[in-house]
Amino acid sequence: MDEFQRVQFPAKIDESGIVAVGGNLSPGMLLSAYEQGVFPWYGPDEPIIWWNPGERAVILPGKLHISQSMRRFLNNTKFTVTFDQNFHSVIRSCREIARPGQKETWITDEMLEAYCELHRLGYAHSVEVWDADYSANRPAGGLYGLHLGKVFCGESMFSHVTNASKTALITLYRHLMDSGMVMIDCQVMNNHLASLGAINIPRSEYMNLLRQSLTSGLPDIRKS
Repeated sequence: MDEFQRVQFPAKIDESGIVAVGGNLSPGMLLSAYEQGVFPWYGPDEPIIWWNPGERAVILPGKLHISQSMRRFLNNTKFTVTFDQNFHSVIRSCREIARPGQKETWITDEMLEAYCELHRLGYAHSVEVWDADYSANRPAGGLYGLHLGKVFCGESMFSHVTNASKTALITLYRHLMDSGMVMIDCQVMNNHLASLGAINIPRSEYMNLLRQSLTSGLPDIRKS
């Protein structure tokens, strides 16, 4: 991050987990945030809100849960999985897909452009799942996030075909854990993540793991 100006976020965090409001989504601001356990999350008509929740959803080494039915599916699937082949399509799909109980997307135009720039700079990555029966040009599912040191900070995932997003996460997990990853940061828990073995840990524990994660780098996730 030496080429970007660092930003120090406030140490005080309110009870809801909000660290700060305002600022911008420049590469330096975003990378500084993730280094300090902070991420942006806000609606289309809101200012940028920076969060560090009291509990953090993470998947730790050896803790991914793959059901027997999912194992059978993976053994017989015709899906093809790639890394960083179509980041823009993945983030747009995450933005556009309908989600239960969610009327508006939090992936604003500003957010989309900012993470595409982080991808161009080599920090943000995507996993694409392809299904020939769905489309030859658009991924059937996938996810994107940031890869810093020994942590992958997951941002969002989508699925147009059953089990496509699960396949993306499982493939990413196996790839990264083989390289010594400390954790996948899922940010906020939901039922889908819980079914895959994600757990909530206190902010203090998360910050300790994050500091360990940033002490050394890993090979680019696109290289097997």
